[in-house]
Parts: sequence; structure tokens; C-alpha cells
Amino acid sequence: MLYVVIIFLGLSILLYVLLGGADFGAGIVEITTPSRMQDRIRTTTYQTIGPIWEANHMWLIITIVILFVGFPSVYALLSTHLHIPLLLMLFGIIGRGTAFVFRHYDAVQDDMQRVYNLIFTVSSFVTPFFLGLIFGALVGGEIDRDAVGFLDAFVWPWLNGFAVSVGMFTVTICGFLAAVFLVGESENEREKAFLVRRSRMFILATVLAGGLVFLAAELQKVPLVGLLIGEWITLGILLLATVAMIMLWIQLPTAGRLPCRTLAGFVVTAILAAFGYHYFPDLVITSAGENLTLFNAAAIGKPIETLAWALLIGSIFILPSLGYLIYSFQKDKSLNAKTRA
Repeated sequence: MLYVVIIFLGLSILLYVLLGGADFGAGIVEITTPSRMQDRIRTTTYQTIGPIWEANHMWLIITIVILFVGFPSVYALLSTHLHIPLLLMLFGIIGRGTAFVFRHYDAVQDDMQRVYNLIFTVSSFVTPFFLGLIFGALVGGEIDRDAVGFLDAFVWPWLNGFAVSVGMFTVTICGFLAAVFLVGESENEREKAFLVRRSRMFILATVLAGGLVFLAAELQKVPLVGLLIGEWITLGILLLATVAMIMLWIQLPTAGRLPCRTLAGFVVTAILAAFGYHYFPDLVITSAGENLTLFNAAAIGKPIETLAWALLIGSIFILPSLGYLIYSFQKDKSLNAKTRA
């Protein structure tokens, strides 16, 4: 049953990055949008993320529950040594959600809209940045479980070049996903051309940010580059992601919504799969080399078995409901488009 929990943990992280990442990325795209086009981009954003923006956080909640119940030592370390970036990430989630509701549903359109817009865009950047930073801190090897000083225990594990570079890489991934997803939603040729340019800009930004991660890993002596290149599976996955990114670059202006989204999703999934395979089964890499893994940090006995059954039964209800929600909204948009025609 432990492997069932591990599979659900991996799927939850993947779905949160794909769906939640595209959600946060909408705000990141807005940051790079000229003021003359922001209203149109916001309208397209509402149509895209409006019905499911809150449902995306379900995957984060499932991830936290799995860690809390199934890997309590990892949860304790995460909420202790990384409580500062974790708190800042949660502030970003709350601020972004609140700003989205008020700027979209506020009955009075006044100067407060500027405040809501600012909170929305800043939070859209802050949240994925600290999400990636936390991941970088978990595998960066700077966490000292025996540290006694405040800075050594609670700051330096995440305030370093490698963790920050992973945070920036996550931001570019989110912007990349959102820009590609929004291309398929645009019904205006000028807007679509703009989003194609933004998608390509974020493709380049993702490549540069990925290079920055490798550079920071080398400078910080994180064993990443050599091991990735030395493992033919991870190297092959990354090469496939590169090919898919090139195909996406070429096909963006002419391809339909489904092919573009499929390629974008494959690129991100391949990147996560490569890093996941590289670090498996480690969850936390400490400075002392006493790593917490999916096996030595797992709860023993009934908690894992109960959690596995809860995840299996819950998925029977959650996944079809989410699929129907997305289908219903897409159908509603199609009807609206026919009505306008």
C-alpha cells in the first residue's frame, strides 16, 4: 500500500504544477502584458481559470495530507526548517485568491481595482517562486537537522543560490504553461498573436532559468548536472522535453488548442519526471547525509494502509467530478460562442 500512497503523492504534485501552475502563470503573463491589452487578457483569463481556480488547490491539500499522515518526519522537518518560505507561499495563495474574487466580482468598479490587480499579479509571482524554492531547499543539501542558531536552522537552508534558482525556474514554468493555455482560449487574432509571442518568450525564459539551476547547482556543489547527464533515462527524458518544446515553438501559431496544451503539459511532466527519477526515493537531502526517503520516513502499519484506501476511494469521486466540471464549462463557452455568432 505504500506504493499506492507514493503514486498519489507524485500525481498530486504533478497535477498541482500543471493546473495550479497554469493558474498562477495567468498572473505572471499579466505582469508582462502592456497596459493597453491587460483588460482583454484579463477577460480571457477569467474564461480560462474562472470555474476551476479554487479546485486547483485541492492537489496541494492532498499533498500536504499525504505528507502529514504518511511521512510525518518529512512534514515536521518541512514545517519547522522551511516554515518561513512555506508561510510566504500560503500568504501568496490567500492574497491571490482574495484579489481574484474581488476584482472579478466586486459590484463597484473603482480605484480599488488597481489594488486588487497589484495583489493578484504579485501573489501570482510569489506563490510559485516560494513553491519552487521550497523544493530546491529540500534537495539542496543545506538543511541541518541539528542546527541551533536561527539563521542556520531556518534561513540558510532556503536562502541560497540553488533554492532561489529553482524558485525562478518554477515561475517561468508557470508563465510558460499559462501563456500556451491562453493561446487556445483567445478568439481575437491580435490577442492570439500577442500570446504566441509571450509563449515563445517564456519558452526562452524557461530554458535560461533551467541553465541557471544547473549553474547554481555547480557553484553550490549540489550533485545534479553530472548525475543527470550520467543517467541515460533522465537524459533521454530531458531530450524528449527539448524536442517537444521545439515542436511547440513551431506549431504555436497554427496548431489547435489540444495539441499545444498536450505538448506544454508533456514538457512540464517530462521535466518533473526527470528530476523525480533522479532524486527517487529521497524526499529530503540533509547536510549530514542522513536523507529522508519515501521508505525510511514512511509511517508504519495502519496509517499508510488507511491513507492508501482513502486516496483510492476518494479518487473515485474527485476525478470524475473535476472532469465533469471542466467539461461543463467548456460546453458553456461553446454555447456562448454560438450565441454571439
